[in-house]
Amino acid sequence: MNADLILTNARVLTMDPDNPRVSAVAIAGDRILAVGDDEAMRALAGPATRVIDAGGATLLPGFVESHLHLFSGAYGETLLQLAGVKGFDALKRAVEGFAAANPDAALLFAQGADYALLGPGRTLDRHALDSICPDRPLIVMAYDFHSAFANTAALKAAGLLQGRALPHGNAVVMGEDGLATGELHEKHAFLPVLDLRTTGGREILGMSGIEPPVPPTPKERADDRAFLKLGLRHAARHGITSMHNMDGNRYMLDVLREIEAAGDLFARVRVPFHLTPEMELSELDRASAMTRDFTGPKLGSGYVKMFLDGVIESGTAAMLAPYANRPGHRGDTLFTREAFLAAATEADRRGLQIAVHAIGDAAVRLALDGYEAAAKANGPRDRRNRIEHIELIAPEDVPRLAELGVVASMQPPHAPQGESGTTEGIGPDRARYAYAWRDLFDTGAVVAFSSDWPIVPISPLAGIQAAMLRENWIDGLPDQRLDLLDVLAAYTRNGAYVGFMETETGSLRAGMKADLALLSGNIEATPPDEIAQMHVALTICDGAVTHEG
Repeated sequence: MNADLILTNARVLTMDPDNPRVSAVAIAGDRILAVGDDEAMRALAGPATRVIDAGGATLLPGFVESHLHLFSGAYGETLLQLAGVKGFDALKRAVEGFAAANPDAALLFAQGADYALLGPGRTLDRHALDSICPDRPLIVMAYDFHSAFANTAALKAAGLLQGRALPHGNAVVMGEDGLATGELHEKHAFLPVLDLRTTGGREILGMSGIEPPVPPTPKERADDRAFLKLGLRHAARHGITSMHNMDGNRYMLDVLREIEAAGDLFARVRVPFHLTPEMELSELDRASAMTRDFTGPKLGSGYVKMFLDGVIESGTAAMLAPYANRPGHRGDTLFTREAFLAAATEADRRGLQIAVHAIGDAAVRLALDGYEAAAKANGPRDRRNRIEHIELIAPEDVPRLAELGVVASMQPPHAPQGESGTTEGIGPDRARYAYAWRDLFDTGAVVAFSSDWPIVPISPLAGIQAAMLRENWIDGLPDQRLDLLDVLAAYTRNGAYVGFMETETGSLRAGMKADLALLSGNIEATPPDEIAQMHVALTICDGAVTHEG
């Protein structure tokens, strides 16, 4: 058999422990035909074979983005982005420019804001936002998507100015004047404002596990296909060939199936059912139906996502001991212990994989307890349940992930590089076990790395650099950095494993799916502080070139 495509003169890191380094790869159809040296691979060329000289650059398995929000990330590209915006004057210029460019928007929506955007001692409340935009509803989403700040017009339009009773763990912060300050914590607090959008908010419905309340019109559905294709192309430019979405509903799967039918699904995509605390466990029937109906090699479901807490900076992460900067405050889990153990056990009984957002050490412990209870109730099987983020873990819980076969799904760019509201909440006494991916790796737990886009940029190369340059904000803490090849495995082979795809992708061997990423240079010869400056020269998914440039 002749190859369709051959890449030669490459520094191929196969991520296959039995054959870790070669110089060339041959592809036929959607599979890797062979790997080996240049001469052997060139012998597989036919008259129509394309041969690419990699010029000594690194060739890897395609990156697996193990935690992202595809729909909201793509839609966010149309919003006002505030990453890097500092100070009142800069915020005012940005909002006024965006408002002028979007005169018909029912809600002015900005995202990516730092909690300290206005500087020390200045609160991003409705009064500050009113002085920028008094007449049109405006919401500013924090970079972590767990808090938002709204002006008075938005609060009035959403019926929140006088406050509102909300599910446990969500809050409309109230002022001494008896009115909302504009600070909104967690989704049930800010969704009433987001409902003001003219789009109908379909891009974020997956965070609540609900379907569009009104069937989208053909134009709206076409718009949603366009947004998702924008996100898929954005990921392909960064060498991503597989992705695990971390919010989802059937509508998103249906739209992605339409994209796949048109030949435009540029990556393997898994979409979960999102189970929220207020749902009855019978709602898992929908998760089972999604799993049954979407079983293709590129588009599937098969897992449930749950949130156990929020984030440290806003005080909504659940901690075993009080926050260092908030005496007596521990934060709460969004599920009660009894409810989460029941939910984990029922999802597991159905054969579903489980992914749980758990940032504080109390939430991480509850996640592990739930997985342990499910295994005891339902017996042994290959579960590969996962905990997302694990920004703080109690020392006695560190070995439990490996013991229970739980995957640590972590995001290197999230680790603070200096003092912040997050590090102040953690405090010095428990900093030893914050963002402790090396500790977890050393126990034998599988560690998968990702971005959490759009919380941070999607680039795996930026994540690789962050993992290798991790600096502690307090002297004397253990070194949590990993070696380059272990970091690359966390972005490739381990990501494939957690998605039950390790026999198909995540490493380069004959017979595997042809998912590859060619970098712009030799990553092993690149100083770690320059890795993020590299780019992806070529992305191949299923044997088809999805990005070249």
